[in-house]
Order: sequence, then structure tokens, then C-alpha cells
Amino acid sequence: MTAPILRNLDELRAITTQWSRAGQSIGVVPTMGALHAGHLSLAEAARAGCDRVIVTIFVNPKQFNNPEDLANYPRTEFDDAAKLAPVGVDAIYVPGPDQIYPDGFATNVSVTGLTDVMEGEFRPGHFDGVSTVVAKLFLQTAADRAYFGQKDYQQLMLVTRMARDLDIPIEVVGCPTVREPSGLAMSSRNLRLSNDGLTRAARLNPIMQHVADELAKGGTFAVLGEPAKAQLVDAGFKDVEYFDLRCATSLAALDTPTRPARLLAAAWMDGVRLIDNIAVPAL
Repeated sequence: MTAPILRNLDELRAITTQWSRAGQSIGVVPTMGALHAGHLSLAEAARAGCDRVIVTIFVNPKQFNNPEDLANYPRTEFDDAAKLAPVGVDAIYVPGPDQIYPDGFATNVSVTGLTDVMEGEFRPGHFDGVSTVVAKLFLQTAADRAYFGQKDYQQLMLVTRMARDLDIPIEVVGCPTVREPSGLAMSSRNLRLSNDGLTRAARLNPIMQHVADELAKGGTFAVLGEPAKAQLVDAGFKDVEYFDLRCATSLAALDTPTRPARLLAAAWMDGVRLIDNIAVPAL
């Protein structure tokens, strides 16, 4: 059965108050819609870990630094609700902008340090938009746990730190990246790739995995990084914004994985910006 779609905060709180009074735990999956199997895996994890599950759908204008990207972002609310029906979520929260940013809204949540590199460098203001809207959704849903995919690894670290620093009583749960059979990380943006672009984009993960394997054998990123970028360009990627080896907890740049690390990349294909990351174990 399709879950009810709630569009304002009063409706949402009327339901969550009942659940909390009954002693039921609440899980939330924040999304911007255009749901795919990766999102559904988060909803399934929430279903397994909580008594009640809310999926939020809000295309957040504050986290887009490119107006064209915002305009082109797919909006498929009713298809999304149908996809969620087999999971058995309890509510779908689709707030209008006035429920998130009412007239006179003047607060911005900013997390420093973790946001100065990679996505923060190439998408100015993006993470302020993410942390602000996620803080609001955490508080509006009164959730006990929130589920995020590891594909957006820097975002996962950001919202975890934000909740901790602001004493929001919620556990942030990171879930594994779900991939296409080709190895390409699932993303709503993949819908905008041509068939040829999908084939070419699938080269990203094996190139990253090769570098990770060589690092695990004692290789250095100084030697491996630039050839990998060249391989991405040869595969058809344009404007490789970053291809970095970073500490898995601090995002400090590394040359060798002397501590648990992540290999992270962002590059453009067919006019679509794609990101991915994989774990690199410590030597």
C-alpha cells in the first residue's frame, strides 16, 4: 500500500507525536526524489532498524550553486511513492518551500573544516544548503535514526558532524553504495546520461578500484593519481574536478593509506556531474 504523502509540518508532527508517545522508534531517509535502488536500500535499512519510517522528498534550492542544475533535476514524486510502496514506509514527507524556508527565514547552518575541500571547493555554498536543510528535517521528523548512502561520503561525514555538534539526538547511519551491474554508482543524475555516456561512465569505478588495489600493495598516490586522471579523460570524462586520496575520518590528503582512507572522485560525462568513492584499507 502506498504511504500517505504529507505536505506540511503540522500533519507530520501529528503523526510523529503519536508514534513517539507509543514508544516507537522513527527512521528517516532524506532524499530529493527521483528514487532508484540506492534510495530504496536506505528505506529498507530504515525499515529493518526502526518501528516507523519516513522518507522525505525535497529538492533543496539552497544546495544547488547552478540554477540550470536545479531546473533540470528530475521531479517524480508519484513514481517515487509507487516505488516505496513495497518497502512499507509509513509516511512520505514532501514539504513545500514554505515549510522549510518560511518568510523571514534567516538561519544558515555551516560546518567548517570538512567542507573546505572537494565538493566544498567546486560547489560553493552547497554544503551550507545541505547542513541547513538536513538539520531542519532531523528536527521536523523527530527521527531517532537517519539513513544516508556512502556514495556521498563527504555529505555523510558532514551531517554526522553537524548532528553531533548541535546535540541533535539522532544516530546517522551510513549505508553501502548501491551500483549498477556495470559498477557505476546509482544516482538520480544517471537518468540524464545517454546510452554511450552510461557505458563510458562505467569506467570510473574500475579505474578507481585499480588505484585502490595498487595503494594496498604499497603504491603512492603521487605516482598513481595523475595516470588515473588521464585514463578518465581517455574514457570520455570531461573536467575531472578532483581525484583524491583522503583520510576516512578527517578528509586530510594522504599519499599512502597509513590510516583508513577513501579514494574520491568527481568528473563530468555528457554534461552530467558524477561522483564516486571507495574505501582503501590502511597498510
